Amino acid sequence: MLAYSVYVFNVYHQYSTNCWPNVGYVTLNGVVVWSGSTCGTFSNPRGVNTLLINQFICSVQQSRLFDTHNSTDNARHLSDYLHQVNHGSVIVGVSADEPSSQLSSALSTLRQFGVEVADVQFRGSFAFIAQKDYPVKTVLSKALTETESERSPARVNAVITGIQLQCCMIDDIL
Repeated sequence: MLAYSVYVFNVYHQYSTNCWPNVGYVTLNGVVVWSGSTCGTFSNPRGVNTLLINQFICSVQQSRLFDTHNSTDNARHLSDYLHQVNHGSVIVGVSADEPSSQLSSALSTLRQFGVEVADVQFRGSFAFIAQKDYPVKTVLSKALTETESERSPARVNAVITGIQLQCCMIDDIL
């Protein structure tokens, strides 16, 4: 069984006097394989984070961070990376902090994966599970605005080739 939990968090509270930890994570079979936080003990992986999954042995082959808040180059790198992964590859994607400011040059590639996030606004959030060249299999969840993302971050559940994948957003894990 391949089980994922993913949290998309918002950094806004980091700059206020009422800063509390917002922790995000991805677990694989109960083991944390990716994490990030604001006002917490983990680094802030701002932008779009991808995990390339080997669904046959239940493992993460590669984890990448594309800071699409800070740089249009990172959006192009995300697009290039997604073009380079093999046909049929499973990708888990999770946004963190602020993913959308400089994401525009990656939107068409994400759309090819079935990930339509052009409507995600500043500090909105999204999570997806996609299989390259099979966009109809993509499971995507979005919280379009910062307010919506804080209230109810994106959550997805999917089964891919008989293996259970879960991406869910958990707020304020301490």
